[in-house]
Amino acid sequence: MPLLSICIIFVELILRIMNIFLNILWLIFGGIWMAIEYLISSVAMMLTIIGIPFGLQTLKIGLLSLYPFGKEVVSSSDSNGCLSLFMNILWLLLGGLVIFLSHLAWGVLLCITIVGIPFGMQHFKLAGLSLTPFGKEIIDK
Repeated sequence: MPLLSICIIFVELILRIMNIFLNILWLIFGGIWMAIEYLISSVAMMLTIIGIPFGLQTLKIGLLSLYPFGKEVVSSSDSNGCLSLFMNILWLLLGGLVIFLSHLAWGVLLCITIVGIPFGMQHFKLAGLSLTPFGKEIIDK
């Protein structure tokens, strides 16, 4: 049994190192600019009281766009309420659909090459979050 636990620990260490390496590549090849754009738009939305909830969701997407590898988007416990549904509908109408389509297009383009597939999958993750961000949370895998 000790050999099995050593192997599991070794695999987890390799996965963490790989996530760090891929996150660094992600930042170098555009992730930092995406995060800065999300931060600027989040601050702009938070200038009004009405825009604060939308700014917080944009900030959540921006933080995920900084380090997407090793993260997972899950539904939170309060995601089934009618307020989350209403806010997600408003989000879609006020620009969330454009963000979703942008990440979807980048994901498709990056998945054309074998090297780009991991990065395309992260754009699909961001697309899913940008479609309905209310009621979702980001956790470590």
